Amino acid sequence: MNDAIKVLIIGSGPAGYTAAIYAARAGLKPVLFTGGQPGGQLTTTNDVENFPGYPDGINGPQMMVDLQKQAERFGTKVNYGLVTSVDFSVYPLKVVVDEKHDVLAESVIIATGATAKYLGLPSETEYYNKGVSACAVCDGYFYRGKEVAVVGAGDSAAEEATYLANLCTKVHLIVRREEMRASKIMQQRVFSKPNIEIHWNTETEEIIGDGDAVTAMRLKNNKTGEVKDVPVQGFFLAIGHKPNTDIFASYIEMDETGYIKVQPGSTKTNVAGVFAVGDAADKVYRQAITAAGTGCMGALDAEKFLVAREMELANS
Repeated sequence: MNDAIKVLIIGSGPAGYTAAIYAARAGLKPVLFTGGQPGGQLTTTNDVENFPGYPDGINGPQMMVDLQKQAERFGTKVNYGLVTSVDFSVYPLKVVVDEKHDVLAESVIIATGATAKYLGLPSETEYYNKGVSACAVCDGYFYRGKEVAVVGAGDSAAEEATYLANLCTKVHLIVRREEMRASKIMQQRVFSKPNIEIHWNTETEEIIGDGDAVTAMRLKNNKTGEVKDVPVQGFFLAIGHKPNTDIFASYIEMDETGYIKVQPGSTKTNVAGVFAVGDAADKVYRQAITAAGTGCMGALDAEKFLVAREMELANS
C-alpha cells in the first residue's frame, strides 16, 4: 500500500477543506480532488454573513480561496479533477478521476455536497444572487422589511416561509397544487402567519427584474389560467436538494433521496474507511458552518481508522 494515499477527500466545499486542514495537521498528507465545482455551493454566494470569524461578512468565492490556502499551508495536495467512479469493494479503496486515472486510498472522505433543485427558468440563472436564492436561512437577512416569495409545498418550503415571515413584510408562498405536502404542524405554522399569502394551484412563469435585481414574478393559476405579475424583491426556491452521491450508490448505504447514511454521532458509512461529511450526508441543516464541523469529524474519524488499522496489522 506504499502507493496508496492515506486520506483522499472528494469535494472542496467547507466540509472538504476543513477535513483537509485537520488531516494535514495530523500528518496524514491528504489529497483533495475539487470536483466539477471547485469550492462548492459557496462559490455562487456573493455575501456570507453567518460564518463565525467574519464580522463584516465575506465573499463566498474568497472564503473558499482562504480555506484552500489554509489546507495547502499544512500540506494538502489540491488537485483539480472530478471523481467519476469508485470501487469500494477492494482495499485499498479505489477511485477513478476524470474517467481515466485510477487512484488508491487507505481512507476516503466524501464531501461532494448537494445541489438545489430549480424550476428551470432562464431568469433563475440571470438573477441568482440578485434576488433568487435557494436558502432562506443563508440569505433571508438581506430581505428584511421587503416582500418576497417562496416556491414549494413541503416541510422545507413551510419552514422557509415562516422563517422569512419574521423578517419580511409579506411572503408569497407559491404552491403548484391545491394542497401542501408539508406535515400538519408545519402547515399550521404557515396558516398562523398573517403576512404569508398562499397562491394555490399556481406556477411561476417568469422572474422579472431590472437587470440588477428581482422586481416581480409572473404567476399563472393552473385552474383559471389567470396570469399576473406580483411585485417581490426576493425569490426563494424550496423544492428540494439533490445530493451529489450517484457514483457511490453501488457501495454506500443511502436514504431514499440519495443522502448518505452515517452512524449516529460519527461520519462513518457502511464501508470501513469511507466517511461522509457535509451536505452529502446532511439533509437537515445544510449550512457552511455545520458542513465544516462534520469535515472536522470526518478527518478525526479517518485518523482513528488508520491508527486502528496500523495497530491491527502490527499485531497480526
